[in-house]
Amino acid sequence: MKKYSLIILVALLFSCKNENTKTAQSKIKIVSTTTMITDMVKNIGGDKIELQGLMGAGVDPHLYKASEGDVNKLFEADMIIYNGLHLEGKLEDVFEKMKLQNKEVIAVSDAIDTKKLISSELFDSNFDPHIWFDIQTWKQCTEFVAYKLAEFDTTNAAFYKKNATNYIAALNTLEQEIDSSILSLPAENRVLVTAHDAFNYFGQAYHFEVVGLQGLSTATEAGVKDVQELSTFIVERKIKAVFVESSVPKRTIEALQEAVKAKGHNVNIGGTLYSDALGNKGSVEGTYLGMYRHNISTIVNALK
Repeated sequence: MKKYSLIILVALLFSCKNENTKTAQSKIKIVSTTTMITDMVKNIGGDKIELQGLMGAGVDPHLYKASEGDVNKLFEADMIIYNGLHLEGKLEDVFEKMKLQNKEVIAVSDAIDTKKLISSELFDSNFDPHIWFDIQTWKQCTEFVAYKLAEFDTTNAAFYKKNATNYIAALNTLEQEIDSSILSLPAENRVLVTAHDAFNYFGQAYHFEVVGLQGLSTATEAGVKDVQELSTFIVERKIKAVFVESSVPKRTIEALQEAVKAKGHNVNIGGTLYSDALGNKGSVEGTYLGMYRHNISTIVNALK
């Protein structure tokens, strides 16, 4: 069977298939990319939408490549919701093609004033895409998605807005819990060393010094020099623990731990954090709220 590039496949699908037909009673078909976005959209859309998430637990969006089956899902959708800021870098061309075909394609990062984004000269978009770790920002994204759903499906507009309000209330409660938990951690202990640079928004919001072994994208691998420099930092600062991430191979942090040990200091692996993906579907960590609570508990307990 002849194989086509994803862009050619998209063009073929649009040229060969009939347009979707919708009735007033049909649910909006939505395809989302990351697990964080899927969870948010599920909370807003409820039973008025038919939702499919492309990425599952432990999937790294930086490296994710769409299959032909994914392109079919995207074509059949009424709406596509993704992060933007080049987080799903290998899908950007597909999304642009969909936009040209008048598909409703929404980047949640469009909700955010660029002045509030963390810039980086080391990343393609020049902005850190890990926006979900700032809960204030995630509330803005929630309002934005609810607005877009209400605009697309005016019949159920009030439903989407009410669900968004309820979800934001849950995020407010989460913020209060986090503030209380972090107060138990001395300021000098608030140094977060992780596998890759995913926690800058978290650090900015909760006054943590954040250091990632890899850069903002996991497509950039850590080298020997990176490991040695970070191990020296850990020894000098007497860091108690470093953290692995569910969507990043553990071996880089284990190499860092060994380098620290060779310099005469022991550093623990404080646990696994969820960075670019939520936990398994059906688990507590499989929701945004549960993921954040898990991360905070893991960080605070390891660094006390």
